[in-house]
Amino acid sequence: MKKISELLDAAAGSALPVIRGIDDSRLDDPTPCAEYDVRALAGHLVQVVVNFTALGARHDTESGAAADAVTGDWRERFGEKTDALVAAWAAPGAEEGTAGARGFPARTVGHMVLGDLTVHAWDLARATGQDFEPDAAVVDELGPALEGMAPKAREAKVFGEPFPVRDGASPFARVLALTGRDPDWQPPRV
Repeated sequence: MKKISELLDAAAGSALPVIRGIDDSRLDDPTPCAEYDVRALAGHLVQVVVNFTALGARHDTESGAAADAVTGDWRERFGEKTDALVAAWAAPGAEEGTAGARGFPARTVGHMVLGDLTVHAWDLARATGQDFEPDAAVVDELGPALEGMAPKAREAKVFGEPFPVRDGASPFARVLALTGRDPDWQPPRV
């Protein structure tokens, strides 16, 4: 079983080129997450990384969106923030016990951020016309982890209803569908 920090490092390595590839002209474009445009989703992802860094280190999380999330040199700051995320989850004991106010097992909390980092990187790539290929080990870990979380995530309105996928769909397409996404989503044509 791979450590969460190793999986997060791989997921960050896949996400960072997407973040760096977002042109400012695309920030108002729609994403597969209907409630977010590119700017809002990128800001949300930054805040997720910040909050789950705190959870990995057993600190309180910040509420609300990061004020500077998508301003200035935000793309480089995202890389620094994912480095801090990986470091927090690599610390001795980070995967032990519980994390967060709800007392979830720490590894489950690690799976949550792994899912957000990977799925939202795909969302942003798809919305901005970029390629995205998640690390195979990350996808292998996410499939069963997110399937276990799915019923509660749907109750909490974090996941949508599962999207039907065709026979022979890739493991990552199945992960996307599990969260309620259409793996074939394309931005609307203008």
